[in-house]
Amino acid sequence: MTASPMDRLSVESSHPIAWLQRATRRQDGFTLVEILVVVLIIGILAAIAIPSFLGQTARANDASAKTQVGTLQTAMKEFAMDNSGSYKGATLAKLEAIEPTLKDETTAVAKEVTGANTTDFEIESEAVGSNDVYKLTSSNGEVTRSCTPVDAGGCKGGSW
Repeated sequence: MTASPMDRLSVESSHPIAWLQRATRRQDGFTLVEILVVVLIIGILAAIAIPSFLGQTARANDASAKTQVGTLQTAMKEFAMDNSGSYKGATLAKLEAIEPTLKDETTAVAKEVTGANTTDFEIESEAVGSNDVYKLTSSNGEVTRSCTPVDAGGCKGGSW
C-alpha cells in the first residue's frame, strides 16, 4: 500500500528541512521597489518626528527650571520665617535642607543664592540641555524674573 499525498504532507511538515525546502521553492515576497518605498516613508516620518521630539524635551527642561525657581522662592520665604524675616545667610545647602527636591538635577540645576541680605535675594536655575538660566530677584518684596539667553527657548524678551 502506498502512502497517500496527505500522509506524505504530514510527514514532510514534521521535518524542519522539508519545510525549509518548500519555503525556498515559493516565489512570493516583496520586490526591491516595495522595500525601498517603505524605507523612504519611514525616513520621511522620522525626519518630521525627531526634531519635534527634541524641541519638546528642551521645552520641558525649561519649564522644570522655572518650576525649580518657584520652589527656591518658597524655600527662601520659609528660611526667612525661621530667621526673623531675614534672608541673610541663606545658601543653597540650607534651602535644600528645607526642600530636598532641590537636590534633583535631572532636568534643572539650582544655583547658589546670591545677594541675600535682610530684604533682598537672587535665585536661579539652569535648564539641563539648553543651559537656559532662569533668575528671580526679590528686592524689598518686589519680584523680577529674568532669563538668558534672550529670545531662546522659554526666554522671550529676557523675562518669563
